[in-house]
Amino acid sequence: MTATLIPSQQLLVPQLEIRGGKKLEGEVRVSGAKNSALVLMAASLLTENSLRLRNMPALSDIGGMADILAALGVQIERGSDWVELQANHLSHISPPYELVNSLRASFFCIGPLLARLGVARVPLPGGCKIGARPVVEHVKGLKALGAQVTIEHGVVSAVVPGRGHRLTGGRIYLDCPSVGATETLMMAAALADGETVIENAAQEPEVIDLAGLIIAMGGRVRGAGTPTITIVGMEKLHGANYMVIPDRIEAGTLLLAGAITRSCLRVTPVIPEHLGAVISKLEECGCQLNNDGIGITIKADRINAVDLRTQPFPGFPTDLQAPFMSLLATAEGSSVITEAIFENRLQHVGDLQRMGADIRTQGNTAFVEGVARLSGAPVTGSDLRAAAAMVLAGLAADGTTSVQGLQHLDRGYDNLEGKLNAVGASIKRTYA
Repeated sequence: MTATLIPSQQLLVPQLEIRGGKKLEGEVRVSGAKNSALVLMAASLLTENSLRLRNMPALSDIGGMADILAALGVQIERGSDWVELQANHLSHISPPYELVNSLRASFFCIGPLLARLGVARVPLPGGCKIGARPVVEHVKGLKALGAQVTIEHGVVSAVVPGRGHRLTGGRIYLDCPSVGATETLMMAAALADGETVIENAAQEPEVIDLAGLIIAMGGRVRGAGTPTITIVGMEKLHGANYMVIPDRIEAGTLLLAGAITRSCLRVTPVIPEHLGAVISKLEECGCQLNNDGIGITIKADRINAVDLRTQPFPGFPTDLQAPFMSLLATAEGSSVITEAIFENRLQHVGDLQRMGADIRTQGNTAFVEGVARLSGAPVTGSDLRAAAAMVLAGLAADGTTSVQGLQHLDRGYDNLEGKLNAVGASIKRTYA
């Protein structure tokens, strides 16, 4: 579970104190996928019935989405690894700005709200400051389904004109395969009148998971995981009891923890098909990986330099670019890393340099010359995945590394320090 602050700690800055150089050994468990769980929670707006989601990670972002849905009138119950949502009495069509501003995934609500009620007003979202991430594709797609959409004063307003206030199925071509736009439009189309075809759709596993939930709720979706997704709209959807997929980004981060500490570590549960590009790069680095169908065991002795370029799935995920850079900072040889998804996602380079990494940048490309050792230093994670990169670097560094920016880390990793400590790391959360 994410750490709970007592009142005397709320004025202090949390940080992780990492004593590096420890070998990891044993088995570490992967939580449910954050990026899937958030959109599945938004899908509760599609039905009056109860939706129960299992394998939910204990993250601050999950709490943030729960607050947003509660503000719309959704009744929510939460357990240790589950959440139950019932949207039979929606009381608002617009989530509060102060909640939306801190959570990018809040914009998912516009699709199901519009499909269910015929009207929605959602402020433009916040989240990690790693790039523009515009909502142009979402808006274009909603218009193709018959909505009238305007953007004024930082708020996106959408309404379905005419009687019945029901969206109409249509054909949508996305100029870029945006995961958020694909998921928003899938939910909107699930209650539309007729068939919707989304072309150049995102192929990420989280899109497939959303399709699985819509089908479990009585919807009709085919083609999820391919560039063309077809949704046949239903008049109503019912509730469901659904399990969230394992978090592929957390799994990749934990595999990298084994690699950067030159350890033998088993990571489970994992869906290997979700990690194809990552597994390929780790093997190219010289790691030995054994997939037993449930988990992956990684064994690392010597790490060789590799080049990588981030791409939409099934390419190498941008969310693991920063953590993988930490590993390559300790590799033998020269690596070239190209960030092709977000324009501001090399902010972690300066902190890795502070730890002794030999990295130079040119635009969105980083040139990494591996060094024999990293040195512990005070560093700050500037966004979610940069914070994870700092933790990984701290595991391999000589001495003690102090990592701040935990408000980012806690958004996407469920008790990362506890999991790593259980397999041999030495990490302590302190307040300064």
